Amino acid sequence: MKITSKNYAFAILLALVCTCKIATAQDVDLFKSLDEQDKKDKQNQTDYTTAIFKTTRMINGQSIENVGAGVLDVKISHRFTPINVGAKALWGLDGANMRMGADYGITRDLMVGFGRTNGGLLDGFAKYKFLRQSTGKVKMPISASLSGGLFWRTQKDNSLNNYSDRINSSLQLIIARKFNDYVSLQVVPTVVHYNSVEKSTIPNDFYSIGFGGRLRLTKRVNLTAEYYYRLNRPDDFKVGGLNPVNSLSVGFDIETGGHVFQFHFSNSADMNDRSFINETTGKWNVDAVRFGFNIARVFVIHTPKSVKI
Repeated sequence: MKITSKNYAFAILLALVCTCKIATAQDVDLFKSLDEQDKKDKQNQTDYTTAIFKTTRMINGQSIENVGAGVLDVKISHRFTPINVGAKALWGLDGANMRMGADYGITRDLMVGFGRTNGGLLDGFAKYKFLRQSTGKVKMPISASLSGGLFWRTQKDNSLNNYSDRINSSLQLIIARKFNDYVSLQVVPTVVHYNSVEKSTIPNDFYSIGFGGRLRLTKRVNLTAEYYYRLNRPDDFKVGGLNPVNSLSVGFDIETGGHVFQFHFSNSADMNDRSFINETTGKWNVDAVRFGFNIARVFVIHTPKSVKI
């Protein structure tokens, strides 16, 4: 057959079409292989859930969060007097119960902290996270921590003259889950132990269960709530002549760079686990509800070699 310019052009065009089809098939196979490899890589990696809550405190009580290793978290908290005092006392802002404290991250999962509340109450705690919510290679539906606290009243009391009588403790199991970017919940079984009680009919151990939640409103603002239900309530146990009630707090977390501002309303005047869980006496109404805030500021004291900032 005689090769003409038309036949030559047709042959070249046919060769180009075949080459394109082969290349396209190879590209499809390549993309498919890459997708399969990405899936395998993700399955072999563990993706840990972060920012279940915005700070280490829900409102009054502990949250599931820890500060990072080598990070110091300085906290200033106020609980003002009840808002029912009206305009003459600026709806409670003229008086306040204050706690100043600092938390430090020893490792990623272990942190310690201490604080002092006016009136001579010192508190300290340690919190260890032993489960982390994750997906991928290691699938864990929840995060969990253990938190233990000690509380010492420095001022002597007529009924608590011995040093050890003025020391109390608490133990909490914190279980939390971040359902999505907008909703997080936690449950906190708690025992508060008193070294000394006034009557034999009053137990040394008080049990309660706490509930906490976060609802994201904007990128930097979250609605939070916290409630502790007391399981054993002996009639003989009184605080200032009154029977304690359950603690309820509702507020907002506002994140601004290195600060987290928490503004809330609560029927609890105190901010340590023993007092606000087991010794709150004000009912949630206009006669007892208080405005309060927490301010948290973090400082990097030490950067572990394995952590880059």
